Amino acid sequence: MKIDPIHLFGALANDTRLRCLMLLSTHDELCVCELTHAIGVSQPHISRHLAQLRELGLVADRRNGIWVYYRIHPELPRWASNVLAETAAGTRGRAPFSDDEQTLQAMPNRPGAARCA
Repeated sequence: MKIDPIHLFGALANDTRLRCLMLLSTHDELCVCELTHAIGVSQPHISRHLAQLRELGLVADRRNGIWVYYRIHPELPRWASNVLAETAAGTRGRAPFSDDEQTLQAMPNRPGAARCA
């Protein structure tokens, strides 16, 4: 798998995509509804940015019933994984990234429950 550095850094330059990637870098996978809840934007907004990340090869998805789950692409080149890991380490404890994590942890009805929020 090849990732173009211009595309990776372009993806990181957008706040919604960066926030999604930072949450995904610390979780095995997240449902679209979890990302929507954590970041506080509409589902179409999140889905549009996740589609862009998927097209770039940065994330992979899987469908489970009505839910779509995203994760950092498992075949991401080491250099790109390192960029994401270093960025996650650098943003840990800083707003809005820490706020996103706290909001996610407090989310009621996370997938696996009867209904997704």
